[in-house]
Amino acid sequence: MEKIEYATATGALSTVWLLIALPLASAAILFLLGRRADKWGHWLGVASIGAAFALGLTYFLQLSDLSNKSVSLDLFTFIDTGNLKISAGLLFDPLSAVFVLLITGVGFLIHVYAVGYMSHDEGRRRFFAFFNLFAAAMLLLVLGNNYVMTFVGWEGVGLASYLLISFWYTKPSAATAGKKAFIMNRVGDAGFLLAIFAMFATIGSTDFDTVFNGVSGMSTGITLAIGLFLLLGACGKSGQFPLQAWLPDAMEGPTPVSALIHAATMVTAGVYLIARSNPIFNANATAELVVVSIGALTLLIGCVIGCAKDDIKRVLAYSTVSQIGYMFLAVGLGGGAYALGIIHLLAHGFFKAGLFLGAGSVMHGMNDQVDIRRFGGLWKHMKITWVTFGLGYLAIIGLPPLSGFFTKDPIILAAFNREGWQGWLFGSAALLGAGLTAFYMTRLFVLTFHGKKRWTEDIKHPHESPPIMWIPLVLLAFGSIAAGFLMKTSVVEWLTPIFGEHEEAHGKLGHGAVTGLTMAVVAVGVAVAILLFGRGTALQEQPARTQIVRAARANLYADRFNELVFELPGRLLTRALVWVDNRGVDGIVNGLAAAIGGGSARLRRTQTGFVRSYALSILSGAVVVVAALLVVTFG
Repeated sequence: MEKIEYATATGALSTVWLLIALPLASAAILFLLGRRADKWGHWLGVASIGAAFALGLTYFLQLSDLSNKSVSLDLFTFIDTGNLKISAGLLFDPLSAVFVLLITGVGFLIHVYAVGYMSHDEGRRRFFAFFNLFAAAMLLLVLGNNYVMTFVGWEGVGLASYLLISFWYTKPSAATAGKKAFIMNRVGDAGFLLAIFAMFATIGSTDFDTVFNGVSGMSTGITLAIGLFLLLGACGKSGQFPLQAWLPDAMEGPTPVSALIHAATMVTAGVYLIARSNPIFNANATAELVVVSIGALTLLIGCVIGCAKDDIKRVLAYSTVSQIGYMFLAVGLGGGAYALGIIHLLAHGFFKAGLFLGAGSVMHGMNDQVDIRRFGGLWKHMKITWVTFGLGYLAIIGLPPLSGFFTKDPIILAAFNREGWQGWLFGSAALLGAGLTAFYMTRLFVLTFHGKKRWTEDIKHPHESPPIMWIPLVLLAFGSIAAGFLMKTSVVEWLTPIFGEHEEAHGKLGHGAVTGLTMAVVAVGVAVAILLFGRGTALQEQPARTQIVRAARANLYADRFNELVFELPGRLLTRALVWVDNRGVDGIVNGLAAAIGGGSARLRRTQTGFVRSYALSILSGAVVVVAALLVVTFG
């Protein structure tokens, strides 16, 4: 492979560290000032992420003028012990640049929305401190120039997401969801750490350029091990099988958290990790196959469960699981398909953030109601939310000319044109996922905004959100319309220095055939959903008629599987160790103490204080000694 080299950052690009410093400083100020910043702290949070976006856009434009579109900046020595030398370094290249714009651009709109959404919450200043901390960690994750710095940001994102998911920690379900997310992410993080250890043991470095240039010298077993360890880390952070169960529960956090962390940024970190590590995966076909398989399986899991949910945010959460599956499928296909995964990631950031914020707008007007069976007819009362949510819905199902059409169809085409039987398998999975997505998203849209009203008595006047909440919705809707078309060529070309030239897949099916198939499957999904739910639905959950419905309502038994395979053995082992500690270790210690105490008590009774008793003891001892001597002497 061609040797990878990064230019040293100079001029304005030498201040790339400000992208991380601005939101991090804002978070520190809000934490340190405490309640004294309650009145204005939220605006500081918004300003810091807005300033980071302006800087990111400036750096992006400057980077486009450079011949070598990759600059590296070493800030200071992070670790220097023995043979291990790691610098706190940053890398600003085409891949990190697009992630910076996504994190800060979409993040800014969500921050603005959150000002209105959290206006009556006493902990709003604390919320924005957590929000800024998350943004800083996510920016470090995508800007680090070695795997250790990426891991530091990775862990920071995990901490911030825990704080945000369990923000309403007095609510038991929120506290439990935060712990669940934190623990399941630690499983993935262990994989990431093992990959870093393997890199250092094999190459002696964790710098991207050194690792990627050394891939050609690695054995097949080492590249496979590193690839699978990285994939485990990616699955944990991105909510992919088998570590997907935490993501839907994370909807217990405030809706802006769902939009920023679990739609546009954090869950895409796994996709970034695999895309960044493309030389490693390109060197091992088995690792790529596992990535593709995980993506195809997860996109179907998300679709199937999404069809059975009635909570508006959980439907969108499983939609996120599914759409990230499409991204994993794309980056696992290798070659130019890496860029397809990234443009779908960027388009998803717009339409999924808009959908989550739209769900929050509905909840705002419906006294925090989340059950779509209790909605209906809301388009008359929330016209802006209806239009913007509708555009996001049309984008995610891939209706032309919205963004999803330009980003999802090429992934399905690339999957079909994979060599051999794998192409038919993965292409069919992606096509089926498109139909199921059309079904459950149409069900969600129709039950929420159309049909007869099914509100509970406590909801008197559903209403539109204030401008500070609907203006971000409008801007995100524009992104849902135009992002795909604009990125289909420009972003793919922009990412060429990272992934190489993109060549459209040719093989079993042509672009026209795949588009026709996809549109037909989508039309069927939409039609079936309208036929079944166009007139509303029962207000009470109906008994499941088939096993697949029962399984989908139970999240395909993912939680039960985790409980039986991981939690139950852990509990049993803990109980066994407690028993051994109580009866074994403590029993020996307590028994020895009791024996010594009892023995000393009995010996104490021999000390009577009478001379005759002592004389008798001496005489008895002397008799015993004499008897022993006689036995020894005369045998």
